[in-house]
Amino acid sequence: MNNEKVAFLFPGQASQTPGMGSDLYKNSIAAREVFQEADEILGRKLSKVIFEGSKEELTRTENAQPSIATVSIAAWRAIESEMGSIQIPNFTAGHSLGEYSSLATAGSLSIKDTIDLVSKRGELMEKACNNAPGGMSAIIGIDATAVKEVCEETGTFLSNINTSNQIIIAGKKENLVNAMDLASRLGAKKAIPLPVGGAFHSGLMASAQEELNYVIDEANFEDAVVPIVANTSAEPITDKNLVRNELKNQLQNCVLWSDSIQYMINEDVDTFYEIGPGSVLSGMIKRINSDLNVKNIGNYDQVLDYVESRS
Repeated sequence: MNNEKVAFLFPGQASQTPGMGSDLYKNSIAAREVFQEADEILGRKLSKVIFEGSKEELTRTENAQPSIATVSIAAWRAIESEMGSIQIPNFTAGHSLGEYSSLATAGSLSIKDTIDLVSKRGELMEKACNNAPGGMSAIIGIDATAVKEVCEETGTFLSNINTSNQIIIAGKKENLVNAMDLASRLGAKKAIPLPVGGAFHSGLMASAQEELNYVIDEANFEDAVVPIVANTSAEPITDKNLVRNELKNQLQNCVLWSDSIQYMINEDVDTFYEIGPGSVLSGMIKRINSDLNVKNIGNYDQVLDYVESRS
């Protein structure tokens, strides 16, 4: 991919918007086939939920997760189809749910297994949200050490370290209220409840863990052809057994996103492509290092822009 080092990144939950990916479906045969395959795998019209469903329907965890993964993989397949060749970045990574999409890019999971796994993950996490209701909050303006202290004092969990001063916590809603209040007293500029269905990447997901482990063990993994920078360690992995363990560990543990991006920067990656709906990851990367080259590929025009830039 020219002389620069490139990373493909894939977004997680909360990137969804009704109608996302519709122009990919209309303009790319390869992308359309991904939507059709997802419908067949799941035995339901997920594509109709994506293109025609309400915001509320699409936001449900059991719909959001396979929908985001499907659009992300469709964009990636559209790129390869338009290029007429397999695109091999130097690294790939995904934020939470997006880690599953990154595994498809890296050759560790087939599209079928990826869609199947994220669908089951979404269903199990939805059940866990009902079994142990909770939420998530963004703490902005204090560092991870201070947020860890907040979590220890309030019975909440460190969930995502997105940038050095944008950190997500999770837990029971009454505990989150106390945590946001304490964070504000410690100097946080903002402490904001997030519009999500539960306490992801926390101990409140425990009821989903055993069954998720089972479906992960049943899936067929291959060694990755591209290093995946893992959410829970911020280190590259390619071995299929390490990949399998990463997906198990990920459910209840913190996503080290800032460290993951910093690892790739240290490895001289200078161009990051966010592949899939939205631009959440692009915003995070610019806050981590404003000098980096960050581009979005979530619609067909952006696919064509990528093709032109790589030709």
